[in-house]
Amino acid sequence: MRDVLIAGIGSTTFGKHPDSEIQALAVRAANAAILESGLDRGEIEALYLGNFVSGPLTGQEVLAGLVADGLGLGQIPCTKVEGACASGGIAFRHAYLAVASGLCDAALAVGVEKMTHADTATTTAALNCAMDNRSDGVSGLTFPGLFGLAWHIHAERYGTTREQVSAVVTKNKANGLLNPLAQMGATIGADQIAQSPLICDPLRLFDCCPTSDGAAAVLLVAGDRRGAIAAPPVRVRASAQTRGSARIAGHADLCTFDATVAAAQEAYRQAGLTASDVDFVELHDCFSVAEILDSEDLGLIPRGHGAAYAAEGRTRVGGDRPINPSGGLLSKGHPVGATGIGQIYESVLQLRGTHPNQVRDARIGLTHNLGGTGVACTVNILERLDA
Repeated sequence: MRDVLIAGIGSTTFGKHPDSEIQALAVRAANAAILESGLDRGEIEALYLGNFVSGPLTGQEVLAGLVADGLGLGQIPCTKVEGACASGGIAFRHAYLAVASGLCDAALAVGVEKMTHADTATTTAALNCAMDNRSDGVSGLTFPGLFGLAWHIHAERYGTTREQVSAVVTKNKANGLLNPLAQMGATIGADQIAQSPLICDPLRLFDCCPTSDGAAAVLLVAGDRRGAIAAPPVRVRASAQTRGSARIAGHADLCTFDATVAAAQEAYRQAGLTASDVDFVELHDCFSVAEILDSEDLGLIPRGHGAAYAAEGRTRVGGDRPINPSGGLLSKGHPVGATGIGQIYESVLQLRGTHPNQVRDARIGLTHNLGGTGVACTVNILERLDA
C-alpha cells in the first residue's frame, strides 16, 4: 500500500441552502478541493460520493455521475456509497484505497446532503431508513430513543449526571462560534440546556444535532505526487471501516458500539499508534451523550469517565483530550452524507495549523463517523507531514 496524501479540501457552510440544488452543493465543495490542490482535473481518475437520503428527500439519485459532469471530469468511474450517517467516511475510505492500492494516482471523495427543505415527519421517516425496520422500526423507536436509553444505562452504571452531559453541549456550541462553517454556534449554559424542550427523556433539544444542508470534499493523491501539490498536504496514516449490529437487540451493551471499538483498534494498528498519540478528535456527536460513549469506545478516555472529562474541561481546546474543536455535529450541523468528509476537512486545517479554533502543536488527528444503530463505522488517522 502506497502513502496517500490529502492534496486539497473544500466545503460549503453547513446549514440552510434553500437556493442550491444538492448536486450544486457537491460541485461547489469539490471544485474548491481541486482548485486548492493545484492539480489539473484531468488527473482525477475516480470519484466516490457519500450520500444517504437524496432519493426520498430530493427525488434525485445518480449523484456521483451528476457531480462529475458538473465538475467537467472525464469518463472515470463514479460511485455513490451509502452507510447511513457514515456515508461520507465510507466514501473517503474508498478513495483512499483506490490510491493506496495503486488503482489510481488521484481520487476525489465528496459528501453531500440536503435536508432542511423537508418537514420534520418526512425527514424523520427518511432517517429511520437507517434502522432495521422489520424489527426496530415496528417498535416505534427512533434514534433519540436509542441514545436516550444509552444515557439512562450510562447514568445508572457510572453516575453520569445532567450537568456533566450539558458540559458537552456547552463546549461544542462554544467551539462552533469560532467556526465560520458551523450552523448553530452559541453561548449556552446548563440551565438553558436543561429547560429546552424534551425530545426523548433525558435528551432535550440542545442535546440533538440539527438537520443541515451542506457538502465537503477532499482530493487524495499518491505520496510521490507531493511535489505537484500546491496546498500543504496531510498524510493519511490509517483508514478503517467496520460493521456492527443493525438492530438494537444485537448490541450486548448500549453503552458501547462494537463497530467503533473495532474500527479504532484497526486504525491504531494500521498507523502503528495508540490513543495516547492522538492530539485531537472529530467524532460523531449526533447527540450529546454520543460524544461520551464514542470517546470511551475510541480508547481516548477510560470507560465510565467520558462525562467527567467533559465537566472538568479536559475535552476543550487547551485540555489534554480536545474533542470536536469544530463544534461537532451538535454545533456545526449534520448534513448526513457530508459529515464524515466534513470531519476530514476540519482535521486537515488543524494539521496545517490554520484552523480558526486551533489545537496547539497538533500532529495527529482522528476522525470517527458512525452510522445507524452502529451498523457502519469509519475511523481515520491523519498526520501532519513534518510530524
